[in-house]
Amino acid sequence: MARRWTLDFLKTEAAAGALLGVAALAALIVANSPLSADYFYWLKSEHLFQAGPLSLELSVSEWIKEGLMAIFFLVVGLEIKYEIRCGELSDPKKLATPVVAALGGMVAPAAVYLLFSGLFAGPHQGWPIPLATDIAFALAVFGLVAKNLPSSLRVFLLTLAIVDDLGAIALIAVLFSEGVNWVLLAWAAGLLVVGAVMARRRVAAPFWVLGFGLVWWLSVKAGLSTSLAAVAFALIVPVSPRASDQQSPLKEAMHDLHPYVAYLVLPLFAFAKAGVSFSGLSVEQLLAPLVLGIAAGLFVGKQIGVFGAAWLVSALKLGTKPTQATWLQVYGVSLLCGVGFTMSLFIGALAFPGAVDSPLQVEVKLGVLMGSVLSAVVGAVVLSIASDRRRRSKATVEPITEPQHANIDLR
Repeated sequence: MARRWTLDFLKTEAAAGALLGVAALAALIVANSPLSADYFYWLKSEHLFQAGPLSLELSVSEWIKEGLMAIFFLVVGLEIKYEIRCGELSDPKKLATPVVAALGGMVAPAAVYLLFSGLFAGPHQGWPIPLATDIAFALAVFGLVAKNLPSSLRVFLLTLAIVDDLGAIALIAVLFSEGVNWVLLAWAAGLLVVGAVMARRRVAAPFWVLGFGLVWWLSVKAGLSTSLAAVAFALIVPVSPRASDQQSPLKEAMHDLHPYVAYLVLPLFAFAKAGVSFSGLSVEQLLAPLVLGIAAGLFVGKQIGVFGAAWLVSALKLGTKPTQATWLQVYGVSLLCGVGFTMSLFIGALAFPGAVDSPLQVEVKLGVLMGSVLSAVVGAVVLSIASDRRRRSKATVEPITEPQHANIDLR
C-alpha cells in the first residue's frame, strides 16, 4: 500500500513538471514582451488581507512566496512524515544511501559556489541557493527518459529530494528568519502544542484548516520563515485514521492539497519568479560571479556531491545503490538533482531580498535557469543512454515462449 501511494505521488509530480515548464517559459516571454512593465508592476503591487482583527498587507510576490509556498512546504512536511512513518524512509537500510547522498549534494554545491565567489569576488551569501532539488521538475525529466529503468531509481530520487528539501527548510529557518518576535512565536508554539494534543483525540478536519491559518499568520507577524512553520504544523497532523471513518488525516490532507500544489502553487511561483528581462543584458552580467557560482553549484557541485557520496557509502558497505540499478543510472539521477529551479529561486529571493527585477535577482534567476537547464539536459541524455542499454540488455536475454505459454530460459 505504501509503495502504491508513493508511485501515485510520483505520477502526479511528473505530470505537473510539464506545467512548471510552461509557466517558466511564459514568465520569460512576458518579461521580454510589451507586457513586461505590467508584469513587474503586478508582482510589486500590494494587497491587504483582513479577517476580523487579523490583517496582513504584502505584495503579490510576497503573497506567493510567504503564502502559497507555505502550502507547498506543508505538503513536503506531510510527505516527509509519511515516508518516515510508513514509507521508504521507515527502513534505515534503504534510507542510508539517499540520505548521505543528499548531504553530499548539499555540501559540494556550497563548496563550488564559495570557490567561484572567492575566485571572482562574488557575494558569499548566495551559497544556499544551489543546495535544493526541485522534485516536480526532476521527476518530470526522469519520467520522460527513464521508462526502461528500475522503479527503485524513482524512490531514490524522491528520497534524495525530500532530504534536500528538509535541509533547505532548516537553512531557511536558521539563515533567513531574522528579528523574530518571541512573544508571537510563543503563541504559535502554543498552538502547535494544542494541535498535537488534539491530534491524539482525532479532531475533525476544520480544526486543521483554522489551526494552520493561525500558525501561518503568527509566523509572518513574528518574522519566522513560514516554510519552517508549515513543516512544524505538518508534523502534528496524525497518520493514524479516525475511528469514525477510518481515514488518515495526513493522507486525506495530502490527497486534497497535492493537486493544488502541483498544478497551481508551483506553476504560479514559477511564473512569478522565472521572469527575467533580457533587455539591456550584457555579457558581463551573464558571466557575473553570482550567475556562474549558482550555475556551477547546481550542475557541477550537485553531481559530484550526490554521486560521490552514494559511491562512498556503497564502497564502505554502509548502504547499497538502488535495487537493480547501475552506477551509470545513479549518475544520471545525480545530474537531475541539479535541477534546482523553484526551490533555488525561493532561497534566492530570501538570500537577496529586493524587487523581483533588481540586478541581483536577475543574476539569481539567470544562474538558476542556466544550472537547472544544463543539469536537466545532460541528465536526460545520460539516463536515455542508460535506459537504451538496459532495454538492449534485456532483449538479448528475453526467454523464448512456447505456444503452451511455457517459458524456457536459454541462459
